[in-house]
Amino acid sequence: MYTFDEDYFLTQFKKLLAIDSTTGQFRAVQEYLAGEIGRLGFPVSTPHKGGLIADLGGEGSCLAVTAHVDDIGLMVRHVNADGTLNVCPVGGLYPFYCVTENVRVHTRDGRVFTGAVCRTPNSIHVTEEELRGTPGDFRKNVCVVLDEDVKTAADTAALGIEAGDMIALEPRLHVSNGYIKSRFIDDKANAALLLAAMKAIREQGVKLPRKVLAYFSVYEEIGHGASVLPEEVRDILAIDIAPTGPQQTSDEHKVSIFCKDSRYPYHYELTSELRDAARRAGVDYVTDVFTPHYGSDGDTSIAAGHDVRHACIGPGTSNSHGYERTHMDGLRNTYALLMAYLLG
Repeated sequence: MYTFDEDYFLTQFKKLLAIDSTTGQFRAVQEYLAGEIGRLGFPVSTPHKGGLIADLGGEGSCLAVTAHVDDIGLMVRHVNADGTLNVCPVGGLYPFYCVTENVRVHTRDGRVFTGAVCRTPNSIHVTEEELRGTPGDFRKNVCVVLDEDVKTAADTAALGIEAGDMIALEPRLHVSNGYIKSRFIDDKANAALLLAAMKAIREQGVKLPRKVLAYFSVYEEIGHGASVLPEEVRDILAIDIAPTGPQQTSDEHKVSIFCKDSRYPYHYELTSELRDAARRAGVDYVTDVFTPHYGSDGDTSIAAGHDVRHACIGPGTSNSHGYERTHMDGLRNTYALLMAYLLG
């Protein structure tokens, strides 16, 4: 009944991807979302630390639906003697998933410099045999090389680059045969999906059977995204990626209902409600368990001491925290389950 506006979804996904938002660098993406949500006609409030909470209407027991818009990335740790940048990860980014990636370095005074993540030595043809198999390590043999004529630490410092500057990876979005490949499907694809749901609610005059808040968090990748919640919230539903793998039931064409992750089991009764909603609506879903390295903003709310039920759903996604891939089918099923649950 409430059709997934895929053109709007893709437009919003592309716009969110175009905004660098390594965790902590949230202002630009927050301002964009505030404008788009305002255009949709929903009132917005802002937690002091950052993020956005939109009131979608309805009355009664309050549900918060959350998706995050912060990205994993890098930070300048120090400038090397040759002018390259020693870097450290922000969020769960590993060298083997970002070496050779193009990046943008953001200084605190607003300048942006391009570069690439490189191994040192950086050419396989002049690398000794014993070094070829050495794992990449941000501390020892992986750096950012700037697209600038710099030869010394002083040259780089003269550009205004210093320790603590944020480094964003290029997303490289590619859509083919229904498959979506990009960095930061986690979680900008689901943030765009939530915007699409909000658009349907507004344009089609959906009457929600309970009060619903849409919460766009900006610190999920480092573990405290939805640690702040309005007191009225009784349930929180995170929309996040469902990593695929050899022992996972998650599938890029389906929506996963999370039963447990590396922190906690999800609330059994709320998870059962989502499962029932999926069955009633004919949604192609699976249930799954994600260990040993997964957590969501629902977990964050529980860890912060909020008296809420928590759950998480999302499209099956491969290559998590790397060059990720999902399928429009998985997003369609995630949207269908979200709308089925919201409408009761």
